[in-house]
Amino acid sequence: MPNPLPARPVCLLPDASPAPGDALIGRLAIRSLYREVELHPKPGLVTPEGNGSHRDMDFRTFLRSLNALRPYFPAITAGGRSAPGFAPLQTLGIAAESAMLAATGGVNTHRGAIFNLGLLCAASGALLGAGRPVGAESACSAVEALWGREILTSADVLPDSAPPSHGLVVARRYGSGGARQEAASGFPAAREIGLPAYRATLAATGDGELAAVQALFALMAELDDTNLLWRGGPAGLAQAHRAAAGFLAAGGIFAADWRTHAAAIDREFVDRRLSPGGTADLLGVTLFLAELDGLA
Repeated sequence: MPNPLPARPVCLLPDASPAPGDALIGRLAIRSLYREVELHPKPGLVTPEGNGSHRDMDFRTFLRSLNALRPYFPAITAGGRSAPGFAPLQTLGIAAESAMLAATGGVNTHRGAIFNLGLLCAASGALLGAGRPVGAESACSAVEALWGREILTSADVLPDSAPPSHGLVVARRYGSGGARQEAASGFPAAREIGLPAYRATLAATGDGELAAVQALFALMAELDDTNLLWRGGPAGLAQAHRAAAGFLAAGGIFAADWRTHAAAIDREFVDRRLSPGGTADLLGVTLFLAELDGLA
């Protein structure tokens, strides 16, 4: 019988207290992930209102996961201050995944966030360590410059009890770039699609929730989401692209009936068990980058 998973991450030393800057970056990461999961509507995804296309998780599962991950983000921010190689960061991520799985009973809620936001937190730490300003562009560029090559060439190391990575399987099957390529390239989808949609909508409405919904659909319309490919193949991905593009063409959140339109897309996704999990991951990245820009 395998050893039981630890009840919490092992990435913080006992009695260690993160530096103020590291603690702040960690809080921004958790806040961004909470904003992502509490957002409603999100077609096919878990929200406080329902499970979407998922039978093994609900909103409370995500809250347990987020609580388990609280020490991880300041720890990996601190770990990035010396701009190390990718391997030490991967070790922290493995410990965080073990804590996540222990908290959720083996359900993968935040593997993408552990990877994506972990790298961006580490990059923020590297910028802090070098005395440079932290912002969306600088953090993304730092991820690409410091770890881009290693991200693409490193082995996919996971806790023994973790299920296999659907993203890697799908990337090989369909030739999509997946999360690794997105991170190694400095998160171009978040920077060039998610953030502009979020910023423009926030400027027009002053409402962060509306801005997040608009960014979600903007990302969904363009992203080759490996979770959609895993669940629905190329046809499922194409359907999601069409649905999101149609939502935006009809005015997006600026249309009077946008909630009705989004609910119809949600029903369609649930009927086909489609879940744009990769899009949700990049929405979390988008929200985090927007928070980093708020530091400047």
